[in-house]
Amino acid sequence: MDYQWFVLYTTSRAEKKVATRLRERGLEVYLPMIEEIRQWSDRKKKVQKALFNGYVFVKTTKPNLWEALQVPGAVKFVNFSGEHATVRQQEIDTIHRILETGVAVETDGSEIEKGEQVKILGGPLQGMEGECVNKGNSDFFIIRIPGINQNLLISIERKFLQVIQEIRK
Repeated sequence: MDYQWFVLYTTSRAEKKVATRLRERGLEVYLPMIEEIRQWSDRKKKVQKALFNGYVFVKTTKPNLWEALQVPGAVKFVNFSGEHATVRQQEIDTIHRILETGVAVETDGSEIEKGEQVKILGGPLQGMEGECVNKGNSDFFIIRIPGINQNLLISIERKFLQVIQEIRK
């Protein structure tokens, strides 16, 4: 059996419930969560929210996709050109490592030009290799997640980066 991480689209703000229901059915699920401070008129509160709105990663086989769709709140598996979108284990591990460090991270679904290949020299992400892009006068370490057309952007100072490969145009 070939287990892969498939991308399940959920109804609005139902990611946590869907993930819980899938786990109850014995499926392996990854729901990356971030903490943010929400401001109401009378108070501030830390809340947990999904890093990628509307997406849950499910590790299963193609024949078992139907089972995951039976969970209330599950809408469909993401497809590109008729193929189910998948995310590599390496990308799941990278997302997990970044979130474990607690660094500020944002998501961006826009088309971002290729950046320089870099290695992070210091800080909580030391040793990670990836891409660095300049956006709005700031440098960002970028993790591309093609399976959902999303990018993770981590603001990082240039002094913590070593260029491995220049941009080739």
